[in-house]
Amino acid sequence: MLEIRGLGKRYYGKLGGVEALKDIDLTLRQGEIVGLFGENGAGKTTLLKSILGFQSYEGKVLLDGERIHHGNIGRLSFATCEHSFFPNLTPLSHRDFYRLHFGTFREKRFDTLMDFFELPRREALKGYSTGQKNQFEVILALCQGADYILMDEPFAGNDIFNREDFYKMLLGILEPQESILLSTHLIEEVEKIVGRAVVLRKGRIVGDVSTLELQEQGRTLTDYMKETCGYRPDRVSKALV
Repeated sequence: MLEIRGLGKRYYGKLGGVEALKDIDLTLRQGEIVGLFGENGAGKTTLLKSILGFQSYEGKVLLDGERIHHGNIGRLSFATCEHSFFPNLTPLSHRDFYRLHFGTFREKRFDTLMDFFELPRREALKGYSTGQKNQFEVILALCQGADYILMDEPFAGNDIFNREDFYKMLLGILEPQESILLSTHLIEEVEKIVGRAVVLRKGRIVGDVSTLELQEQGRTLTDYMKETCGYRPDRVSKALV
């Protein structure tokens, strides 16, 4: 179980401090697919990077009761649109590198996803298109062998057909113990694959609901987002007056 307790993050500058996250309490259990939603600047990327220890923060991040350290960090993986691979290396070189450093590396899944996306294996990644780079970033995160897979806008640059097929592929390849925390603005597209929605607004969690509960209430995830984020339907009309 991945637990975030009282997590806070403040950035400091010449004009003082900016509170990016405040009192975040969140639990992610194995086998869950959780969508992390919110407006631009809500703190989604900051939260993911804090969980991974990429930046300092207040509070606790615990993995099965232990803080994240070199011995358990391999149980977390990350796919980011900023990219975390080596652009001058080929996918095959990355495969060998990951296989060497992660005993849980899923080589069969790697081959399956490379074939699925039709990505060249022997071409340096710097020659890939933006969409292909994002696809490969996701492949590495899914094949590392992590129990908790964090994704930050992983489908940027991919056309709708690739995204739709990938959602189906994702549901088919995940093992029961694998969990995903997915940050994205593609709310309508991922509504059918996430089992739970967590909504951030101005650095705070303002919503945490199962998609099954929303279905039973006859509400869509977009409706829920509008309610929790304080959407103003008259915003446009007032601006045009």
